[in-house]
Amino acid sequence: MNRSGVHVESGNPLGAANPHQEGPPDLRLVPPAIGAWAAAAVALNAPVRWVTWGVVAFVVVAGVLLGPTVRRWGSGVGGRVGARGGTGPAPPASTAHRAVGPWWANRVAVAAVLLCAAAGATAGALHVAEARRGPVPGLARQYAHATVELTLTSDPRPVRARAAWGGRSVVIQAVVTRVVGPDGGASRVRTPVLVTAPESWQRLLPSTRVRVSTRLAPPRPDDRWAAAVVRVPERVAPQVVGEPTALQRTAGGLRAGLREAVDGLSPDARALLPGLVVGDTSRVTPELRDAFEATDLTHLMAVSGSNLVIVLVLLIGPPGRASLAERGGLAPRLGISLRATALLGGMITVAFVVVCRPEPSVLRAAACGLVTLLAIATGRRRSLIPALAAAVLGLVLYAPELAGSYGFLLSVLATGALLTTAPGWSEALRRRGVPGRLAEVLAAAGAAQAVCAPVVAVFAARVSLVAVPCNLLAELAVAPATVLGFAALAVAAVAMPVAELLAWCAGWPTGWIADIARAGAALPGAQTGWPGGWGGGALLAGVTVGAVFLARRLPRHPWAAAGCAVLLLLAVVRPAPLTRIVTGWPPPGWAFAMCDVGQGDATVLAAGEGTAVVVDAGPDPVPADRCLRALGVTRIPLLLLTHFHADHVAGLAGVLRGRAVGVIETATYEEPPEQARFVRRTAAGAGVPVVPVEPGERRAVGGLTWQALWPLPAPTVTPDGPNDASVTLLVRAGGLTLLLPGDLEPPAQQALLRAHPELPPVDVLKVAHHGSAHQDPALLRAIRPRLALISAGRGNPYGHPAPATVSLLAAFGARVLRTDTDGAIAVTGSGSGAGSGLVAVPLGRGP
Repeated sequence: MNRSGVHVESGNPLGAANPHQEGPPDLRLVPPAIGAWAAAAVALNAPVRWVTWGVVAFVVVAGVLLGPTVRRWGSGVGGRVGARGGTGPAPPASTAHRAVGPWWANRVAVAAVLLCAAAGATAGALHVAEARRGPVPGLARQYAHATVELTLTSDPRPVRARAAWGGRSVVIQAVVTRVVGPDGGASRVRTPVLVTAPESWQRLLPSTRVRVSTRLAPPRPDDRWAAAVVRVPERVAPQVVGEPTALQRTAGGLRAGLREAVDGLSPDARALLPGLVVGDTSRVTPELRDAFEATDLTHLMAVSGSNLVIVLVLLIGPPGRASLAERGGLAPRLGISLRATALLGGMITVAFVVVCRPEPSVLRAAACGLVTLLAIATGRRRSLIPALAAAVLGLVLYAPELAGSYGFLLSVLATGALLTTAPGWSEALRRRGVPGRLAEVLAAAGAAQAVCAPVVAVFAARVSLVAVPCNLLAELAVAPATVLGFAALAVAAVAMPVAELLAWCAGWPTGWIADIARAGAALPGAQTGWPGGWGGGALLAGVTVGAVFLARRLPRHPWAAAGCAVLLLLAVVRPAPLTRIVTGWPPPGWAFAMCDVGQGDATVLAAGEGTAVVVDAGPDPVPADRCLRALGVTRIPLLLLTHFHADHVAGLAGVLRGRAVGVIETATYEEPPEQARFVRRTAAGAGVPVVPVEPGERRAVGGLTWQALWPLPAPTVTPDGPNDASVTLLVRAGGLTLLLPGDLEPPAQQALLRAHPELPPVDVLKVAHHGSAHQDPALLRAIRPRLALISAGRGNPYGHPAPATVSLLAAFGARVLRTDTDGAIAVTGSGSGAGSGLVAVPLGRGP
C-alpha cells in the first residue's frame, strides 16, 4: 500500500506509525505557566514587601521539596560508582524508578510551580518598582505641573472622549526619560506613563521623543502599569526633540502606504482594512467599533495571531501536511524546500512583529499565532499545550504587565480552545453528518466563544447572543481580506497603483465583515445584560457548561432542539408585538417616550401609527435604534437636535438606520464644530436635509403641535456655550403639555422665564442637563410638572442626577423617574384638564 493510503486508513495525516500523533497531552508545563502568570498578576497590585516575603517563601519551600531529590540523585550516582568499584551492586534501574518515581516526581512538579511563581512575582514586582521609582508618581498624586520628555512606546490610538461635548483625542503609551518639577529640579528617570493628547498627535511614531509642559494626574485603576497620566491640553502640538528609529520609520511608512492605498474605498472598508491587517484602528468610527463590540468581532480589529496564521497557511498549506511530500500551499509550487519554507515562515513572523510594532500585545499575538502554526504544520497535538504554556511563561516573564491584561487572557483562552476543544467538537459534528470544513469553522467559533464569553462578561457585564453566527459569517471573508490586505501593504511602497487594486479587491470582503457587524448589532437582542465581575463570569461559565451538556443530547430530541432554536431566535429578533406582550412596553396609546441611551438624551413624540417626531439621538447609535424599533417607529417626519454635544447627536446614525426621515432641524449655534460637521456628514450620507430651527417657529405633525421657545433671535440673547443654545420646545400631544429644555443652564432658564412669563404648568418635564445640580427653582415653580423625567447613564462620572435636583422636583409635587434606574419610560394619558390620569410606564413594568 502506498504512503497516502496508510495515511488515509490510519485517519492521521502523519500516518499510523507516527509515535507522536496520538496520546495524552503533555500538561507538565501548564502548572508552572499558570503559577508564574498568577503570581505576576498579584505582584502588579500587591505591596512590594508582601511580594518579597512571598518570593522568599516560594523559594524556601521549593528548596525543601527538592532537597530529598537532590540527595537521592547524589546517592544514586555514588551507588553506581561504588558498584563499578566493587563496593556493592546498584539496584536495577526499573526497581529504583518504581520505588522513587511517584514519591519524588510530585515534589519536583510542585517545586517547579513554586519557582516559576517566584520568578513571575519577581518580574511583576520589578515592573511595579520601576514604574514607581523617581519623582513622577509623587507629582501625579499632587496633580502638579511639570515639563517632561517622553519616548513614545506605542502608536497613538483614537478614543471616544468621556466628555459629553465629544472632542476627539488619542492615548499613547510612553516612558518619561526626563522630568522638570515645579521647583525647577530636573531628574533622569525611566517611568512608564499614559499620555492623553489632542488629535494632532495622531501621526507620531513609536520611539519619537517629545517634550511637553503639562499637568500630571494619577492613573486609573485599569492602567496600573503606568505611574501617571500626562494630560496634554487641547491644541498643544507635539514638540519633537528626537526622531523615531529607522525600524519604526520603516514600519510607519508601510502602514502609511496601506492607509493611502485604501483611501478610495468605502468608509467602512477604508476604516476597517488597516485594522484587519496591522491593527491600525485610527479611522474606525465609534459607531463601527460599537457594532463590533456588540457582535464580539473586536478581535478582528486587534493585532491577532490569527492574522499571522492566515498568511502562513497560504505559504505552508493545509493542516498536518507541512512535513509531508504531499504538502500544500505556495511553497512547493514555487519550488521552496521544507527548510527554506521554515526559514521564510520565520522571516514573515519577524516582519509581522516589525510592521505591527514589537509591543507586548504584538508579541503575544505572534506567540499565540506560532503555537497555532505548530498545530497546522505538524498535527502533533501532544506538543501543542506545552508550546502554548512555554509561550505564556516566556511572555509573562518578559512583559509582566500582560499578566493583568484581559486581552492576554482572551488570547490564551481562545488559542487553547482552538488547540484542545475545537478538534473534538469538529469530529463530533462530522459524525453527525456536518461537512468537514463547516464542522471545523463551527467548532472553532463555538469553542472560542465558550471560553471567552465568561471573561468578556467580567469586565463588560454583557453577553452577545449573536457572536457565534456573526463570527461564522465573518470568517468567510477574513482570510481573503487579510491576504489581499497584506499584499497591498507589501507593494504599496513600490507600486501604489497595484496596491490600490489589491486594496480595492480586499474592500469587498472587508465591507462584508462591516455589514455583518452592523446587521448583528442592529438586532434588538444582539446583546443582553449580565452580572459583571468574577461572580458574573463564573455564573456564565456554569451556564455555558450546562448549555454544552444540553447541546450534546439535543440531537436525540429533534423537537426539543427545534424549540430551543426558535426561542433563541425570538430572543435575538424580539418582534415588537411579542415584546409588547411579554414586557408590557410600550403601552398602547403612548404619547411620549424617553429612551434609555445611557448618558445622553433621546426622546420620542408619537405622531401616528409608526410615525414619531424624535428629539435628540443620544450618544450611541445602537440603543437609539433599539428604542425606536421597540416603539415601532419607521417614519420620522422631523428629527430635532437641540444642540451639538455628542451625548445628543452621536447616535444619529442609529435613528436614521432603516427609517424614512423627512428633515433634521438643528440649533443655530454650531458648537462644537466637529460635532456639527459630523451631523451634516452623516445626514448627507443618508440623503436627509439639515436646516436650522427658526426662533419662535410653530409646527404641527399628526396631532402634535409645538413652539420653539428658545433660543431667542441672536440680537436679543447671545448663548454662553452650546448648552445655553439648546432648542427648547413647548409641546402639546394628545392632551398632554410637555416642556423639553435640552441642556439649558440656570442663566438661560431664567432668561427663558423672563421672555415667556405666561408659561403654563406642564404635565411632563424633560429635566434639563440630565438632572444636574444647575437648575433654576423659579422656572420649576412656574411650570410645576406633574411628571419629571431624567435621562442619565448608569454609573456616569458626573453624578447625574443630582440628589438636590431630585429633592427639589419632589418638593414641587413632581413624580420623578430616571432612565439609569427605571430604564426607558413611556407616558400615556391626558393632561389634568382632560380629566384622565397621567401614566408613566418604565420598561418592563405594567401600567
